[in-house]
Amino acid sequence: MTVMGVIADRSPHDPNPYFERTVSVASFFIDSTAVTNIAYREYLDDLQKNAATEAYQAAQPDEQVWVRALAFNDSLVKNYLRHPGFNYYPVVGVSWEQANAFCQWRTTKTNAILAQHAGNKYALDEEGALPIESGLAVADYRLPTEAEWEHVARGMTLQDEGIVQASQRIYAWDGLSLRGQEGAYQGKFLANFKRGPGNYKGIAGENDSNGATSSVYDCPPNAWDVYIGRGNVREWVYDLYRPHSSQDVEDFNPVRRDDTLDPAESYDSKNNNSLIDNHARVVKGCSWKDCGYWLQVSTRRYLDQEASDAMTGFRCAMTSVSSMSQ
Repeated sequence: MTVMGVIADRSPHDPNPYFERTVSVASFFIDSTAVTNIAYREYLDDLQKNAATEAYQAAQPDEQVWVRALAFNDSLVKNYLRHPGFNYYPVVGVSWEQANAFCQWRTTKTNAILAQHAGNKYALDEEGALPIESGLAVADYRLPTEAEWEHVARGMTLQDEGIVQASQRIYAWDGLSLRGQEGAYQGKFLANFKRGPGNYKGIAGENDSNGATSSVYDCPPNAWDVYIGRGNVREWVYDLYRPHSSQDVEDFNPVRRDDTLDPAESYDSKNNNSLIDNHARVVKGCSWKDCGYWLQVSTRRYLDQEASDAMTGFRCAMTSVSSMSQ
């Protein structure tokens, strides 16, 4: 069980309130971090060696996302994706479509490796992978759904007698403060976000951080040891964006995969009176360039599925097939 939507007080002026709703998601796996530059470079290297030139070119992140007319980010344009110093920083400049292609490649590559280890015990399918009947092939890697992302970001733990915490988390940690309340993080910000106008780095020696993105391991993990909901980059999820999705989708394994119950014709995108159409995909979380408001787990935005920027990354998820069959 998890909760989608706004748990904190909602603004009465919000034209698209994301109402709270209790839902359930089946067991699933999710990456502990956003996909890193070194992982994405492995993908590019494999495509360069084994795929058509068109596929390799289509997978290239847009390194020009760092270019700003009135800012000097030249070093990031040249080095961010490829320099070893940025190996464990989240890949950016990747569209929703490119993120999905990465997930598909990871599925194929993983199953090919498993097939090699299985030897000649099983006949391989047309793609050279183990058949589903073998029980050894992995399920498809994919982007997490919005409900799954929120479920993991809240990281709700069990209290005495197996009862889930009664007070749902607003952030990916307990409490209402953006600073740690105890231990090594006492008094320190728990996320990489923009602290105020022009303030990206904080005070040197106290709460200083990277000016832009940072290592995916820089901020502490949540209660489930997942590095999520702590700023750095916002993340693509699978869902098509609609303002009231939490009320439309089913309450078991919810997802909005198309415009059912909320057709694109309801939004006047052709006359530029709306940016919502069937290419608008949900983006969750906060980035290094966003204010603290976006650290609330329930916040949501959207980007065109072909768009990319320097603030958005992604991670992979996978349905636990065995849990679905029980």
